[in-house]
Amino acid sequence: MTGLPPYAKLLQLSPEPDPRGGPPLMLMPAHDGVLGRPGFLHGGAIAGLCEFAAFSALRAALGEPDTLMKPITVTVDYLRGGKLEATRARAEIIRLGRRIANLEVRAWQDDETRPIALARLNFLLERQPREP
Repeated sequence: MTGLPPYAKLLQLSPEPDPRGGPPLMLMPAHDGVLGRPGFLHGGAIAGLCEFAAFSALRAALGEPDTLMKPITVTVDYLRGGKLEATRARAEIIRLGRRIANLEVRAWQDDETRPIALARLNFLLERQPREP
């Protein structure tokens, strides 16, 4: 993923293919930059991972590189402490309208059926006018 913003680079995020064939998963490796309390991930790092997974899935679904995607709301439910280990996130588009998109994101470590966090995001889409 080229042109990642500084915060994504700080988190060392990288896309990886989805074995299900969907949009890329987002991977956050374990490193000191995401450390919260000893041995656990910082909540802000988990939220950042979820947000970038949503951006990535939405960008892939839109196929319109000039569309501006502005987060309206980001809600993260932390379900369990994330250990300092590799963490993945998968975003699912719930609704993709002309001006609004709604997504859900699941973040997990060793077992996708045991998420460490779930997020819901709403985006305002500002599509560029088409040339005649």
